[in-house]
Amino acid sequence: MTHAQQQAADSSSKALYGGTQQRRITVRDLAAAKERGEKWPMLTAYDAMTASVFDEAGIPVLLVGDSAGNCHLGYDSTVPVTMEQMAMMSAAVVRGTRRAMVVADLPFGSYQEGPVQALRNATRLVKEAGAGAVKLEGGERSLAQTELLVQSGIPVMSHLGLTPQSVNALGGYYVQGRGEEAAHRLLRDAKAAQDAGAFALVMEMVPAELAAEVTRSLSIPTIGIGAGPDCDAQVLVWTDMAGMTSGRMPRFVKQYARLRETLGDAAREFAQDVVGSAFPAEEHTFH
Repeated sequence: MTHAQQQAADSSSKALYGGTQQRRITVRDLAAAKERGEKWPMLTAYDAMTASVFDEAGIPVLLVGDSAGNCHLGYDSTVPVTMEQMAMMSAAVVRGTRRAMVVADLPFGSYQEGPVQALRNATRLVKEAGAGAVKLEGGERSLAQTELLVQSGIPVMSHLGLTPQSVNALGGYYVQGRGEEAAHRLLRDAKAAQDAGAFALVMEMVPAELAAEVTRSLSIPTIGIGAGPDCDAQVLVWTDMAGMTSGRMPRFVKQYARLRETLGDAAREFAQDVVGSAFPAEEHTFH
């Protein structure tokens, strides 16, 4: 094998998606992927069974998002999600995975008071739930929290653009960063988050041109959700991606399956079998 072939083989083995390494993905792996120009996928997960499916599929990073409030807990927004709920779901996702990095959201009200509150709650997600990192919203307004967490040994993923925990202040779910002033502010926030020690940055519902500029300007990986194709990675809420969510989908969502329809069909077939005495049949019965 030539030197060039060996380098190609080594690079392939280290790939975040499709690589052969079986240990947990770390922040260093994400940084190396940025240097290689490798794009990678991230999905949300909220329970051990679903997480195990995505882990087996090779998804390198799983986000235990407070989006669970909307798609699992029946809330109208992410705001009501509690630390207890996040800790329980994060621990389940960790138990269901072997390779994926598990990033846990700090929910609304768990870090806004200041760095000490943020450290207390982030420590719980890392120490009790086993998360490999935490995510918090905001750039300059969350810098003190980010700096203390990183100094304390807790990796931080930042989140800019549409920040769902601030939906009441934003006045709804709208594209962020349009216009020269708003774009400059987002770029400033992104650089500030990086300087504070964040290892990655999520950008949600941001114009593609601005997201591309931010990605070029940062040395840390950017993760887009409705932020165009030039981010280093892309994330979707898994229930949106797999067609479990009902109603109107955001423009940035692509559905890769129709699980809501599939599960509904299975439930109706089961019900019909029970009503018609076709289930349980002899092969399902003990004597």
